[in-house]
Amino acid sequence: MSERAAGILMPISSLPSEYGIGCFSKSAYEFVDWLKGAGQSYWQILPLGPTSYGDSPYQSFSTFAGNPYFISLDELIEEGVLTRAECEKVNWGKAKGSIDYEKIYKGRYPLLRKAYERSKISENPEYQKFVNENSWWLSDYALFMAVKGRFDNVEWTKWAEDIRLRWKDAMDYYREELYYDIEFQQYMQFKFHEQWMKLKAYANENGIKIIGDIPIYVAMDSADTWAHPELFQLDEANIPTAVAGCPPDGFSATGQLWGNPLYRWDYHRETGYSWWISRLHYVFQMYDVVRIDHFRGFDEYFSIPHGAENAIGGHWEKGPGIDLFRKVEQALGWKQVIAEDLGYVTDSVREMVRESGFPGMKVLEFAFDSRDSGCANDYLPHNYPVNSVAYTGTHDNETIVGWWSSITKEEQKLARDYMCDQYTPESELYKSLISLIMRSSAKLCVIPMQDYLGLGNNCRINTPSTVGKNWKWRANTISVNISAAGTASQIPFNSKNLGRTVRKRSSRAKERRKVIIPEIYPLPYVIIRIAAKILIPENKNPSPYKRIPETAMSKTVLPGDAKKRTPIGASR
Repeated sequence: MSERAAGILMPISSLPSEYGIGCFSKSAYEFVDWLKGAGQSYWQILPLGPTSYGDSPYQSFSTFAGNPYFISLDELIEEGVLTRAECEKVNWGKAKGSIDYEKIYKGRYPLLRKAYERSKISENPEYQKFVNENSWWLSDYALFMAVKGRFDNVEWTKWAEDIRLRWKDAMDYYREELYYDIEFQQYMQFKFHEQWMKLKAYANENGIKIIGDIPIYVAMDSADTWAHPELFQLDEANIPTAVAGCPPDGFSATGQLWGNPLYRWDYHRETGYSWWISRLHYVFQMYDVVRIDHFRGFDEYFSIPHGAENAIGGHWEKGPGIDLFRKVEQALGWKQVIAEDLGYVTDSVREMVRESGFPGMKVLEFAFDSRDSGCANDYLPHNYPVNSVAYTGTHDNETIVGWWSSITKEEQKLARDYMCDQYTPESELYKSLISLIMRSSAKLCVIPMQDYLGLGNNCRINTPSTVGKNWKWRANTISVNISAAGTASQIPFNSKNLGRTVRKRSSRAKERRKVIIPEIYPLPYVIIRIAAKILIPENKNPSPYKRIPETAMSKTVLPGDAKKRTPIGASR
């Protein structure tokens, strides 16, 4: 029997923290301990880049830089460059289960500036090494952010012409004039990288692999577009000629207008995809596995005229296809990638994913939701191929509880008929839905933390094409008590009980249901009980159902392991 693995989707920003947003603090290490104790093998996070307007991690000032929000202030306190009183004095917001980005912005950067000024960072040999090794992207990024600050943080297309177009005299002037601002930006990237790599190493040592996430596109207002306009579909004034998005579908009548500049794929092809190779080489130092968002955009991408109010007037154009990934593999060797191939998927997209050898994604919510424009059969769990990653939902979807309440009664009946489950109360049905995809053939199953906790859409991460209410959910610091102590003992493995269903005979249907359901679905019952004990106040009535099938929780490599895969371009 092939090995399988499970993981949890939990953004760094959603971790509990005393300082308004999750970061690389003690809570992150305790979450790793919890993952290990719960038998998980993967921790999936969202992009780690510095966020711009709208606070979306998919609209970052850089595809290489890290978000200073995630720097642990506690570690800076331990270093002696900040005091606890200084950190506690800041107003981080009153809502413990939400992120107030305005207060985070106003509170964190002054503290980080104090830490930099007290650090004597220029004398640190590790800092000097980091700057030298990463100068190929860090130099432009640090200058970009410093100049942006000088121009009141407006987008770079509104800067003075000389620096907007990167005239040499202007570049030299600002590098000298803004020397300490530039060094401050480099300092923050150094501390981010230092702390993140320490956390990642801790996770790896405890058997947890990190699934990182990168957008296919970069933000228009980013160091990448400013420093390398030749990579993108920009005119002579560096204004986009067309932007990215998605066409109208059942979820949006006007489509999605993302606004990202599109790539000049002919230029990338001529340069051997050197920028993409550099990008992927870098991110694979940061993560163990990389999920590439909007993977179908490599086959065909949706082009929307710049200045359009919505995506209705867009059209499809051909992307680089499998050629890009052949070149990447030649340069970097085989890498573990998850291809986000959701939405309307054509035969050519399916062929590109198959030829790449990367696992695609399967989302349970799409199987029973008529709003989805794709093929519902593809998302029914009995159709999941082994080489796939199963989700209840993603960061862009409703929580499983919220989704259930939003679909029609007919769709709910269809889902219950599929599960042969007419009795589980709606308040408990999320457990059955989690169990449903865990029993699929997919090698890897990743569940958003909100779904394990049975949370509604008020805890949803993101609603596409909306601004102002997204990326805010985080675990409540008051009710959270993450501790590995006593967790491992709650999840014993017993191969003798593997796959066995014990049904007590009873004339009462309700009594039979109470016995049958936990035995049929043992895995989520255990993990949910653990989550309830850990992420909400002490559970005084622990579940008696503690048996876990070994196959569901075994440690394994991601589908597509180099030893087992067929190389790109080889016959299948």
